[in-house]
Amino acid sequence: MRGSLVMFQLAAAMVIAPAGVAVQAPAPSGDAIVVFQPLVADPKEPQFFATYLWVRSTRLASRLGSVGLGQTIGLVRGQHWQVGVAAGVFSEFNMRSSTTDLLNTDYVIGLPVSYRRGSFATRFRVFHESSHLGDEYLVHTNAQRVDLTFQAVELLVADEASRWRVYCGGAYVFAHSPADLKPGVVHGGLEYRQPRALLRLGRFATGRLVAGVDAKAMQEHKWQVGWSVVTGLELGEPLVALGSGQRWSVLLKAYTGPAPYGEFYRDHVSSVGLGVGFTL
Repeated sequence: MRGSLVMFQLAAAMVIAPAGVAVQAPAPSGDAIVVFQPLVADPKEPQFFATYLWVRSTRLASRLGSVGLGQTIGLVRGQHWQVGVAAGVFSEFNMRSSTTDLLNTDYVIGLPVSYRRGSFATRFRVFHESSHLGDEYLVHTNAQRVDLTFQAVELLVADEASRWRVYCGGAYVFAHSPADLKPGVVHGGLEYRQPRALLRLGRFATGRLVAGVDAKAMQEHKWQVGWSVVTGLELGEPLVALGSGQRWSVLLKAYTGPAPYGEFYRDHVSSVGLGVGFTL
């Protein structure tokens, strides 16, 4: 339960922090455009979401509740660039357990530097990630915890021409535990946002189709690819630039590959599910 308490404390801090800077209405025209938009399908992108998953795995429960609490907040911004802080908490719960046991929690915090010119965008990030098993899972299974923690640098380059967005890059782990953790990561993906509204809720919101495929291959897993696929509806403010402002989403999700859940990173997992998300 201590992991759950820490998670909610960090979540409260992240909700309060952006609330303090969100007192101004979105700026018009180009100023409303996000320098580097959050990745739609990356399981470890700092976002607010809750997903119910049906899972195939040797150790994880067959029904999981997956929750993410996080956001990227701009600290300093120029005409084409931004320096920010990105923090996220990602937890998985056993939905088959009568006590909804907490299985795993991953903490991610980083300093992203983003640049955008026209349809070209790039993000350089130094970040830390650590993982922890849930207390209930430890008690009920007598599992042995893996001390998984690392620091890494990441570079992603994206081309956001028209309704499509393609991105590629990678990361390098430069300090880590376990000591034999391999450092290389190759990362890429493709996203689609419908340019015109699929539905309109008066002056309050418009709904667009969104979809994304994210692929991540790690040297630790002999470059086996983890595939994440999402598609669904994104509801946003009608007068704000596409992909900007406060947005709700309802998404179908699927994943197959090395588990993206830190303490279970050596396992293979496949899952499908339905989730809701929110972007400030």
